[in-house]
Amino acid sequence: MAQTISLRKGNTRLPPEVNRVLYVRNLPFNISSEEMYDIFGKYGAIRQIRIGSNKDTRGTAYVIYEDIYDAKTAVDHLSGFNVANRYLIVLYYQQAKMSKRFDQKKREEEIVKMQEKYGITTKDK
Repeated sequence: MAQTISLRKGNTRLPPEVNRVLYVRNLPFNISSEEMYDIFGKYGAIRQIRIGSNKDTRGTAYVIYEDIYDAKTAVDHLSGFNVANRYLIVLYYQQAKMSKRFDQKKREEEIVKMQEKYGITTKDK
């Protein structure tokens, strides 16, 4: 069994943004789930890994750890880690930021539909 690196020190208080779900960016497009488990599994038990597969999500993944301290250790050690000449960006998943990004896209689409409906064009197009 692989050796795990643990951060747990008694009653350590963690910052509020720390959680068990990590959002990983700048992954090689051809990375396999086995490679992801090898890289992230060194830091603790993993509940689930989801690798982006469509055009908008390629090169990204979600890694969910069983323990919050393992997730923190992984972020501390893997941010900037080189995989296939790409430096990983490992962040804590934050629902509010992700939903804002989705809401922004949705609003832009609604604006375009309204412009088409009423025949409005913008000069910067």
